[in-house]
Amino acid sequence: MRVGLIVLLVLVGLNLRPALSSLAPLLARVQSETGLSAAAIGALTTLPVLCLGLFAPLAPWLSRRIGIERTLSLALLLLAAALALRASANIWPLYAGTALVGAAIGIAGTVLPVLVKRDLPRGADLMTGVYTMALCLGGALGAGLSIPLAEWLGSWQRSLASWSLLALFALVCWRLSAPHPVPDRLARQQSSPGRGLLRSPLAWQVTLLMGSQSSLAYIVFGWLPVLLQRRGVGEAEAGLLLGASVFVQLFAALAAPWLARLGRDQRPALVFLLLLIGIGFYCLLQGPPALRWPGVVALGLGQGGSFSLALTLLVLRSANPAVAGQLSGMTQGIGYCLAALGPLGVGIMLQLNASLTVIWAALTAVVAMAVGLALLAGRRLVLDLDAGGRFVTRRHRR
Repeated sequence: MRVGLIVLLVLVGLNLRPALSSLAPLLARVQSETGLSAAAIGALTTLPVLCLGLFAPLAPWLSRRIGIERTLSLALLLLAAALALRASANIWPLYAGTALVGAAIGIAGTVLPVLVKRDLPRGADLMTGVYTMALCLGGALGAGLSIPLAEWLGSWQRSLASWSLLALFALVCWRLSAPHPVPDRLARQQSSPGRGLLRSPLAWQVTLLMGSQSSLAYIVFGWLPVLLQRRGVGEAEAGLLLGASVFVQLFAALAAPWLARLGRDQRPALVFLLLLIGIGFYCLLQGPPALRWPGVVALGLGQGGSFSLALTLLVLRSANPAVAGQLSGMTQGIGYCLAALGPLGVGIMLQLNASLTVIWAALTAVVAMAVGLALLAGRRLVLDLDAGGRFVTRRHRR
């Protein structure tokens, strides 16, 4: 059963990044065919991240009423429909489908840590690395196959729509293989939300860390090929570099929880990985062409590992699945809303003809902020509920 659950979680994870990474290599074609400005294209890359954050808090509410498994099925169905809707050169379907893609990913991504905490509690941190690796693999496939699929299928619309088939396959497998119980009234009462999470410094530290490192990730998904093309890199090579960076994330995502276990807490691992992100941005945006591939590797290792650890913190900073659900909803809700400012900001800077040096300096500032947050969120603390149902912070006991 556990092996089957792991396989299902990996399959679901594969679907949560192609919808985001598959658009970036095609942005030049989308802009050419639709006539959208750089700011409008920036809004297109920002919209799914914003909706991801806006809809993530809906996941705990849905889980209490229809169950975690049914919530995940609903998210996969919405994702498949949204991917098909997005594949249009007409503005309204393009933007509406993109928004619904973010909503579906926000709901699915929020319930995954809760499933891990509930069904695989003893190895929750390592299992988080496994499904994060699946997310990274999906992102790499989306980035690397977008251009070849567009050439093979004859248009960028068909390339984007093809990812709905993977979502439908995951939905069928999840629906047929996982039990879908409806929670009874007692279970809904026992899983009622706690109070005071927004007043918890630890919850905000984890949330802001998720937001800052995610903003960098979505800037890479949305704008790295465009930024590289400004440095004279061709369209196909820029997409390949993005795909390679995301592919490298696979190994870091799997190894990061093991790396974090080497210390007393997660601070050293988080800081090391965030510094790799800073090095990667320098090599790609400021360094000589010979540093492009080392920069891609550093960026991929840093982003894959830091994202894996950020998701792991949702499990490690939670005393039980109920707390994990609430923390996941807050962290991914508020955090991803803040992350949406990243690609939007880059789009605005490009619209204003900002230099690559200015953009690099802004990205470096975000990395520095994330390092400061990592030193707080990585401590051995855990959120729990007291007898009155209020969130409190305790020392983590191993």
